[in-house]
Amino acid sequence: MRTSVFLYPWDVVGDPDAAARVADLGVRQVTLAAAYHSTRALTPRHPARRIVTAEHAAVLYPPDPKRWAGRALRPYPQSWVAADDPYAQAARALTAAGLQVHTWVVLAHNSRLGAEHPGTSVVNAYGDRYPWAPCIARPEVRAYLIDLAAEAAVRDGAGGTELESCGWYGFAHLHAHDKTTGVGLGDAAQYLMSLCFCSACRTGYAGQGLDADALAAAVRRALEPCWAGSGSTEAGWEAVRELLGADLADATLRWRGTVARTLQEAAVAAVRAAAEPGFQVLLHADPAPYRTGANTGVDPGHVLSVADGVVLPCTGADAAREAVLGPFAGREGVLAANFCVVTGMGGSPATLERDAAHAASLGANQLRLYHAGLASDPDLAAVAGALARLGR
Repeated sequence: MRTSVFLYPWDVVGDPDAAARVADLGVRQVTLAAAYHSTRALTPRHPARRIVTAEHAAVLYPPDPKRWAGRALRPYPQSWVAADDPYAQAARALTAAGLQVHTWVVLAHNSRLGAEHPGTSVVNAYGDRYPWAPCIARPEVRAYLIDLAAEAAVRDGAGGTELESCGWYGFAHLHAHDKTTGVGLGDAAQYLMSLCFCSACRTGYAGQGLDADALAAAVRRALEPCWAGSGSTEAGWEAVRELLGADLADATLRWRGTVARTLQEAAVAAVRAAAEPGFQVLLHADPAPYRTGANTGVDPGHVLSVADGVVLPCTGADAAREAVLGPFAGREGVLAANFCVVTGMGGSPATLERDAAHAASLGANQLRLYHAGLASDPDLAAVAGALARLGR
């Protein structure tokens, strides 16, 4: 079972011991960020720094000026790592330590893009824009994301890529100083808060026989009890259908599902066209098609007909793993169980051996560990011990 750990280039650049430290964990592969969203990240072992503030979504390599010349939507270069090409510098060090390197590419999650180009953002039923969430139904956004996928994924020496947020993003977002938890929303209500009403989506709803204004009003009515009380806990697609009405809910999912599937097809095709034969393409995914976010909702049968496999969120109770791995049972392709191993972020490296074995019993054939640069020394020691006992 191949195991890969996630890393940022800044975990490696400027730390001559970083690559060997990762190799000593017993992993064979690193999934290294090539395009990433804004973040503030701890670097607990770096000899020169303790905090990196990535102020906006950016690529961690020099973008190709010919590809992006004359285009309004283009990737932003980074400025917080003292290197011309931090991705390449980190990848070379990791490769020299005997590790295979795959790229990690975040697509439809970009707050700066939404701030500078507000017309590209998801617009909810109340008219509020989500600047962190580019609307993937908009032609200019799709063109940007497809080209970004190809460029960021296929870096020199990379053997594959993992595409995160290759689909709809929505309400849920860890924004700076978030103040959104006063009224709790279950994932059914979050779906309603994630429905987009930009001009492209309004046209899409009309193609499903829906009047966009009437649909927005129905969404607001369905959510009114949440605001009048303490929120909602309803979860699952049947809960969405009960809140909004089955016909309306199903029509919205038909539109959004078509948009997401065609984006995934186009992004994977663009990556493969740019890469050498044998380049592996995985998507971070959730098997519930209505879900939004980093692990975007997919149709299990469709996604495995397009990509080489999926990376699935498996941290937590057995039931959580069963929910995400179960729909993929018996299917061909890479099923990578993704575990958070940072105790301070809700991970459980102490139970990794047991949890990984459980995932394998459900069909997982690879492991992903988030995140070797953020984890404490005790967390990494627990990971190394678990992998040694698992023989990974």
